[in-house]
Amino acid sequence: MQKDVRAGRAAEAEQFLAANPEITHISIIVVDNCGVLRGKLLTREELVSVYRNGRYLPGSFRVLDITGEDVPETGMVWEDGDADCLALPVPGTLTATTWLAQPEGQFLSTLHELDGTPCIVDPRNALERIVTRFKGLGYNPVAAIELEFYLVDRDSALAGRPMPPKALLNGARPKHYQAYHLQDLEDFAPFFRDLYTGAKAQRLPVQTAISEYAPGQMEIGLMHRADALQACDEAIIYKRLVKAVAEKHGLIATFMAKPYSAWTGSGMHVHVSLAGGDGGNAFATQDPKTHQLLLHAIGGLKAAMADGMAIFAPNANSYRRFRKNSYAPVAPNWGINNRTVSLRVPAGPEASTHVEHRVAGADANPYLVLAAVLAGVHHGIERKIDPGPAAEGNAYAQPAKETIPTNWFAALERFRASKLMRDYFSDEFVEIFATVKETEADRFFAEPTERDFEWYLRTV
Repeated sequence: MQKDVRAGRAAEAEQFLAANPEITHISIIVVDNCGVLRGKLLTREELVSVYRNGRYLPGSFRVLDITGEDVPETGMVWEDGDADCLALPVPGTLTATTWLAQPEGQFLSTLHELDGTPCIVDPRNALERIVTRFKGLGYNPVAAIELEFYLVDRDSALAGRPMPPKALLNGARPKHYQAYHLQDLEDFAPFFRDLYTGAKAQRLPVQTAISEYAPGQMEIGLMHRADALQACDEAIIYKRLVKAVAEKHGLIATFMAKPYSAWTGSGMHVHVSLAGGDGGNAFATQDPKTHQLLLHAIGGLKAAMADGMAIFAPNANSYRRFRKNSYAPVAPNWGINNRTVSLRVPAGPEASTHVEHRVAGADANPYLVLAAVLAGVHHGIERKIDPGPAAEGNAYAQPAKETIPTNWFAALERFRASKLMRDYFSDEFVEIFATVKETEADRFFAEPTERDFEWYLRTV
């Protein structure tokens, strides 16, 4: 049986090499819990062997902070001599890249123990475990990941003071909000043209392009998938593509949650529904206020929101995004066709009824975000949680009976103590993730910033 599995994996690599004789190098990509892409650049001659047997990588890959520094406090660095783990390719993710002068290949992989057991703290493995739990309910999660990002001027960004970029066609620099402004899309047409070309080569289901709510802020939708893991795989590759194409055009694309204090932040909106045994949408309804399965899912999402904030907002910068009247949510609430809430049931035909989870920033790890979202859905359905009444009108102006953590340390404390997160992610995952991020937070706030000197150097 093992021999057949290895042969099947090798066949994908052999077919890719035969179809792409010009490709000499291929990237093996591991996504860490911070959402950073790590890995190695393989030669063409190595690919089949890696697909058949995997590739050994340092176990410390599992406990790196956002800067790539080890976190020894996890007990997973020196104690075992930074022993290797095994990276195995994710089937169906081997594709050609298009942005380099010499084309290369790439594929996603997940981390396993040496006996082939999936690593508990690998983010894709964590999502897969939670998806599997829906089989007991008789449903399959359907998901789409929607990511906002900013195009910024390269020189100013590298100097630590980002500003909107000059348009690629005429040199004009956007200065105003101009939501959904078609001129912005036209001004950056060469970027979008290459982005769509690259997406086609990598089989990414990109859809409508939007000039979002601030200068240089953009969004291209990804089609929903009946395979939740595939939806996140595509989101990861999409982010890499966006950054690479921006660099090709002399720009920088950033998925920071809040690169500008004056303008809106960038979110990761997660669209979820459930497919029943017949493949149809189990949330389909003309009246979301009376559909019990949908309401229970929303109830669970509300109940799990505060516990999952360390995942939805994983960095210091993440918390700058949560401001009233900013299109970023500030409380666990829900509504129908309402963008002032955290859980929105969008307008649309009955068959497309779903929940849009609007809490996570674009800086978060898509695998972990969707895992936490689905944990909430499963929790609510299993326990038949009532979400309470839908918010009407401006939810920002309404008193909130429940709250979400508003800073990094509070979110991590809540996450570590959460029985719900431990149930769905495992004790080991929660301890490791919390330890990495607590250490990262301590390192971040230990360093004086330019603002420290501006405010305090001569005044205190």
